[in-house]
Amino acid sequence: MNEDVYFKKELTFRYHRQVMRFRVSQDLFSSFQIDVGTQFLLRILISEFGIGRFQKILDLGCGYGTIGLTLTKLNPECTAHMVDRDALAVEYSRQNAELNGIQGAKIYGSLGFDDVTEKDFDLIISNIPGKAGEPVISSFLKDATGYLKKDGLVAIVVIAPLEEITANLLSSLPYVEVLLHKNRSGHAVFFYRFNDTATEPLQPVTSGLERGIYLQNRTEVTFQDLRYRMNTVYDLTEPESPGHRSELLIEAIDGIKNPDPDALLLFNPGQGHVAVAAWKKLKPGSISLVDRDLLSLRVAERNLILNGCPGDRIRLFYRVGVGTDSTQSMDMVIGMIREGEGVKAINADISRIAEELVPGGKALLSASSTAITRIITALQNQNSYIVRKREKHRGNSLLILERR
Repeated sequence: MNEDVYFKKELTFRYHRQVMRFRVSQDLFSSFQIDVGTQFLLRILISEFGIGRFQKILDLGCGYGTIGLTLTKLNPECTAHMVDRDALAVEYSRQNAELNGIQGAKIYGSLGFDDVTEKDFDLIISNIPGKAGEPVISSFLKDATGYLKKDGLVAIVVIAPLEEITANLLSSLPYVEVLLHKNRSGHAVFFYRFNDTATEPLQPVTSGLERGIYLQNRTEVTFQDLRYRMNTVYDLTEPESPGHRSELLIEAIDGIKNPDPDALLLFNPGQGHVAVAAWKKLKPGSISLVDRDLLSLRVAERNLILNGCPGDRIRLFYRVGVGTDSTQSMDMVIGMIREGEGVKAINADISRIAEELVPGGKALLSASSTAITRIITALQNQNSYIVRKREKHRGNSLLILERR
C-alpha cells in the first residue's frame, strides 16, 4: 500500500455510545480536534429532534466526514450524501467511511448544491464555513428548498460573527419557519423548515457561479505588457491582481525559449491569473487545469474563456495532487506549490510532474523561498530534472526545472 503523504493523525470521537475514528490531513479544517461547532450541532440535533426520523441526509461541506458518518453510524438505515468542494476532504471522508465500517454513503465533490445528484432529503445539515460571505450564506439558506422533502429539516451551525447575518436572512424569508435557534460561546445553531407558502423556485436553474453568489470583483488587470479581464470570487486569493508568486510565474513564461507548447498543465490556478497569462502569451493547444478545489477550477476556466480561450481547449481535473492520469504528456507544467499540504505531499507532486512532462519539458514553480530550497535539496537525490533557474523575490522564489 502506498504511503498517504497527506495524513496527519487519527482522531477519536466518542458520541452516544459510539466510538468514531477519523483520519485527518493537516490541510483540512479542524485537523487538531473535532470542531466544537460540529459537536454542538450534533448534540442539539439529536437531543431536540432525534435521529431515527431521518432516512436520507445531505451533509453539505462534509470535510473529513464527522457529521455525515456519525449520523449514519447512529442510524444505519439512513442514506447519506456527503459533498465538499475540496477533493482532499472527499478522499478523507471516503477513507473514514471505510475505517468506521460504513457502507452505502455517497461521497463526492460538489460546489455548494451545484453537483448534488439527488433531492428529497429529510435532513440537510452543514457547518457553514467561517469565510462564507453573505451572498453564499443567503444562497445556501434559500436553495435548500429545492433539495428538501416536504417537512424536511435544515440544520446549520455558524461561528458567532455570522449569527446575526444568518438570523436576519432567515427572518427575511416569509416561507421559512425557524424551529430552534441556540447559541453558546463561539457558535450558533439554527434549525428551520420551509412552509407551504414558499414561492422560490424548487431548484436553481443555473449554477452558483452563473448567479454570481461567489463574485467579488469584475476587474481589468494590467501587468507589464499584459492586459486582461477577470471576474474574481471570494475565498480565493488574489482578488485584485496577481500576487508575488503569480508575478514570478508570469515573468518566467516570457523567458521560456521556443514556447508554443501543444499541451500545458497548470495546477492550483486560483482565480486564474497565471492561466490567463499563459494562454495569452503561449496559445497552447490544450490547457489542463488541475486542483482539488472545485471553485478554483471553475473560476479559472471561466476567466480563460472570458479572455478568448476556446472552451474545447480546456480540461478540468478535480483531484488531489498534480497528475492527470491522461495518456497525453505535457510540454510544460506551471503552478504554485500548496505548502500547507506538507513536505511529503510537495515531494510527491514534484515526482508526479516529472511523470507528466515530455523529455525536455519545463516545469515553472513558485513558492516560499524556504519551500523552493527544500525542493532543490530533495532533487539532489534523484535524476529526473535539471535545475535551470532559481530566482528570489520578497521571500518567494521561482524554480524552473527541465525534465531529463
